[in-house]
Amino acid sequence: MHYFVTGAVGSIGRYLTSLLLAEGHAVTTLVRSRQQAQAMADYGIRPHLGDVRDKESMRRGMRGADGVFHTATWARVGSRDRKTAQAVNVQGTRNVLELIGEMHIPKAVYTSSVHVFSDTRRRRPDETYRFDGKHLSIADRTQWEAHYEVALPMMRGGLPVVIVQPGVVYGPGDDSNTARLLRRYLLGKVPVAPTRTAASWVHVEDVAAGHLLAMEAGTPGRSYLLCGEDATLLEVMRMAGRLVGKRRGPLPIPGLALRPLAGALRLAGHVIPPLAVTAERMRRMAGATFLGDDIRARRELGYAPRSLGEGMPDTVRSVLQDLFESH
Repeated sequence: MHYFVTGAVGSIGRYLTSLLLAEGHAVTTLVRSRQQAQAMADYGIRPHLGDVRDKESMRRGMRGADGVFHTATWARVGSRDRKTAQAVNVQGTRNVLELIGEMHIPKAVYTSSVHVFSDTRRRRPDETYRFDGKHLSIADRTQWEAHYEVALPMMRGGLPVVIVQPGVVYGPGDDSNTARLLRRYLLGKVPVAPTRTAASWVHVEDVAAGHLLAMEAGTPGRSYLLCGEDATLLEVMRMAGRLVGKRRGPLPIPGLALRPLAGALRLAGHVIPPLAVTAERMRRMAGATFLGDDIRARRELGYAPRSLGEGMPDTVRSVLQDLFESH
């Protein structure tokens, strides 16, 4: 099979592309620079120069594809760049899905996120849940718009698309805010952790495998949560610490204690932009949960994510390797 992949330089996209190649598929990836194109070509991937924000720039690259994986997203915590977020997450998704319809591509998988549910307030919603309140970030809000105002209406109109919604992703090579927090904790720079902030943690390799399962066995028009083990951030940090011999974990701190500080930083962020990033991270730390029930994916796709105990060791090894290489 021949697949077209957007977002192949991102964490999920990289693992997905590697998996597709390992399975013997031909892969064309959307890249934005000749440097990225050369790096892809060196691994036997067909690079195509273009941008999700420019619909016509992708048309030739999609030609002849048996399926499309749209994983490209904009998810910068704390950024106030609504224009770019809208252009990539909302218009970019519309561009990709319109081309799928115009070019009669048989099937596509679109990567949404559990973050479209915002703070799930300790509930474990399934794919039928819809959050209509205020989101914690511009990234979350524009991903919500792409999911509910672009993808779902087009799917109801008959577009052969499957949505996958990963939980909070971790694993080797991850460069998310969570990975950076773990790195700082292992360096001894984060002495505290919130007690109630929690997520459904999913290893990046399992997310990639879930994408392929969705392409092969997912029902067009349906969404599938790709989650994993539920755990608090405090529990995850303690687990990572034990793997490197830390006898004491971070000091637990109630999320309620962080909310006033997060509010003050958010206001200050209007004057001092860098504080907006800190404020948004603080709001997420103040007891927010990002949980999901993945029973549909397990039942219909055969999705079987690993536990944190199975996935954390290689994650910590990767973090330590990055630390050694940077010093």
